[in-house]
Amino acid sequence: MIRDLIFDVGNVLLDYRWKDMMMDHGLSEKEAVETGTRMFTSPLWELMDLGTVPESDIIRQYEKDFPDDAEIITWFLTHGELMHVARPDVWKRVHQLKEAGYGIYLLSNYCENLFRKHTQDADFMKDIDGMVVSYEVHFIKPDERIYRCLLGKYGLHAEECLFYDDRADNTAGAERAGISSVTVRSKAQLLGSLDARLAAPVPPARAFPAQPSHTYQQNPSGEDSGLKPPLL
Repeated sequence: MIRDLIFDVGNVLLDYRWKDMMMDHGLSEKEAVETGTRMFTSPLWELMDLGTVPESDIIRQYEKDFPDDAEIITWFLTHGELMHVARPDVWKRVHQLKEAGYGIYLLSNYCENLFRKHTQDADFMKDIDGMVVSYEVHFIKPDERIYRCLLGKYGLHAEECLFYDDRADNTAGAERAGISSVTVRSKAQLLGSLDARLAAPVPPARAFPAQPSHTYQQNPSGEDSGLKPPLL
């Protein structure tokens, strides 16, 4: 019986308009796609999500690695409030699922600056029972340890959880941790899945509340994360 729903943020609870954002700043569509591909596929992007190197140092390294893109990348990373787009129809379902009795949790790869900008006015934050974000624990999906951080922190049972993420490698990581998962391919598919969950029998209340663990694993230095800080 599924009792707890775990959501990624980007391309699940929020849309991103990164290409339009770059085009608004003067790039052609081709230039925006090429610049975004270089930025997002660089190890620096995941290092930023890991939260072990100051964002200002990562921006300086981006400028060194991609001098021709330095101005647009710096502008992009310092204007993250222009990147995200609300999904109120998804948020409505999340609220309904919360009222139906499901636990609502977040598990997302994010740097602190962008996470705060993207969630500070989001209605779904009022419905969550807990969250683990990569910059806080210094693990990133699909590392199995970040899923176990969430389970341990809130005393959740993997077999009672369902995880929504837009990346197949992240849902595969959840499955390795024993968590059933849905890979989100489109907003329409996500809405259909949430509507089906709303139409399903409501999970009965637990006989005993979930008990958080005081030994859930964190990674203070990012050690063994698979990402090595560059020479800044």
